[in-house]
Amino acid sequence: MIDLYYWTTPNGHKITMFLEESGLAYQLKLINIGKGDQFAPDFLKIAPNNRIPAIVDQAPADGGAPISLFESGAILLYLADKTGQFIPADLRGRNETLQWLFWQVGGLGPMAGQNHHFSTGAPEQIPYAIDRYVRETGRLYGVLDKRLADREFVAGDQYTIADMASYPWIVPYAKQSQNLDDFPNLQRWFEAIKARPATQRAYALADQIKKAAPPVTAEDSRILYGQDKNTPNRQPQ
Repeated sequence: MIDLYYWTTPNGHKITMFLEESGLAYQLKLINIGKGDQFAPDFLKIAPNNRIPAIVDQAPADGGAPISLFESGAILLYLADKTGQFIPADLRGRNETLQWLFWQVGGLGPMAGQNHHFSTGAPEQIPYAIDRYVRETGRLYGVLDKRLADREFVAGDQYTIADMASYPWIVPYAKQSQNLDDFPNLQRWFEAIKARPATQRAYALADQIKKAAPPVTAEDSRILYGQDKNTPNRQPQ
């Protein structure tokens, strides 16, 4: 059984997509990041960076004590190795997958995240920042579009954790001021993953949670964006 500490963000979706694809048994532990759940001491023991997602594997392969992990890329790799799914077994295929996984966690996610913040979440509109991150997001879309010109999936012919990592950051393309018509290879890939039953189940789960969650308030935004060097060690006041 996998305990998944989750909220309905792109990084959270990566893990529900994997779990739904793999058939691993899991239970959700909801962490409402707008209400400060990520600062609870018990959660910080699992995720010291006070970010979701995180997991606890109650039945690790070595038969020992439960294993906890934070960081979405590390979790995807752990689950792929645990199940033997969604990562090639051969040396070249594995490393092809890993480099694109790291490309997402080091580039596409952070840049698109800053795009979201300055375009829709910042308390003031800063034209330079908006333009900077919209352009960089477009550049990264272009990298992915070129990559997909001669292969079905990011790492080749096999659907892998590299695809699961990138897809949730493309879903809000309109909020990122991107047009998928400008990226035909990326659009073809996007529609194929969107149509997968496991993807649909993962996003339906997120929709249920969002419908039941209280509305986002100004205080929620303060909690999310007002953190400083002391924040991970205390509840926000």
